[in-house]
Amino acid sequence: MKRQRSHSSSRGNIKTHVRFMFKGIRGGDPVFLGTLITLILFGLIMLTSASSALGQYEHKDSFYYLKHQVFNGIILGTFAFIFMSTVNYRVWKKNAFALLIVSIVMLLLVFTPLGASALGASRWIDIGSFNFQPSEMVKLTFLLYLAAWFERKGRHIEDSTYSFLPFMALLGTLVLIIAGAQQDLGTMTVIASIAIGMYFVAGAQLKHMAAIAGIGAAAVATLVVIAPYRIARITTFLHPESTNTLGEGYHIIQALIAIGSGGLFGVGLGHSLQKYSYVPEVATDSIFAIISEELGFLFSFGLVALYIVLLWRMLRIARNAQDLFGKYVVLGITVWIGFQAFVNIGAMLSMWPLTGIPLPFISFGSTSLIMLLAACGLVHNISRRS
Repeated sequence: MKRQRSHSSSRGNIKTHVRFMFKGIRGGDPVFLGTLITLILFGLIMLTSASSALGQYEHKDSFYYLKHQVFNGIILGTFAFIFMSTVNYRVWKKNAFALLIVSIVMLLLVFTPLGASALGASRWIDIGSFNFQPSEMVKLTFLLYLAAWFERKGRHIEDSTYSFLPFMALLGTLVLIIAGAQQDLGTMTVIASIAIGMYFVAGAQLKHMAAIAGIGAAAVATLVVIAPYRIARITTFLHPESTNTLGEGYHIIQALIAIGSGGLFGVGLGHSLQKYSYVPEVATDSIFAIISEELGFLFSFGLVALYIVLLWRMLRIARNAQDLFGKYVVLGITVWIGFQAFVNIGAMLSMWPLTGIPLPFISFGSTSLIMLLAACGLVHNISRRS
């Protein structure tokens, strides 16, 4: 009898937890949720195809990258989405500062024995078989802190002493750590874009925005000059025809060959030739080139359309948010996803220099996917309460 009761009790607990999880994701904007799921499923399909040759060559397993994306990214990311959808989003307003401090401490931990380096840069914390990139966490925690801060400032947002100078001091600190010490200009560009976009929406003065533009341009120029590989990227972008096709210009030229080979309808899913050690970073930065090669212009345009629909629904959710904190949070996440997609696709089309920014929900990267799904859980949460 006791065993029967314990079994029935455990089954009852499981049912309760399942009901609680589904209750947390019910409601909200169905178009946003449907578009998000479509992007994730499409990303898994394309990651399977784009990374098959690389996985076989490096790990003797064609599905190596897919397995890691599912177990380290999708599963943990789904729990993060459900958790952020269920907990009242206003909780994060009270704890935003503490979360930001924790994420900054984690940024500094990459320079300790816990840190892991790749290609001469220290950007990860090594946790067994899982590498965590703290700068991805900063995107969300800094966004939450700014949303709470801007709401609290209210109409004093235009004040130089109490708003502009502290904003620049905090942003400058992150620039020094991420772009300076960690040599990750791409991620820092995303974080800066989120912060500046939110600051503008909160009511920043035009003279402050102009000052930010000037300071930002000077900072980027300095970071480019002190790193030879960044100068090479700029030179390749400006004069691709005169660069070494087997050196600095190799990456973008091979990506353009892949995109051009796809034509209107593509060469067929799984039939890419450029993924066989021609296009670098096929599973991460360059996955859009493989999508264009295999599925052609129509599906590539369809992917862009999915991003546009997702961003449109997020703007609609922001407009209907109950409070300024919720509005600023959703707008910040909209800038985050939109900027990353826009820059990644534009770089593959040679519209601007290569940046190393991943394509949201598509590129391989567990930390990036987990944090994106956590952020989208927040958006869904705010949508449910609108």
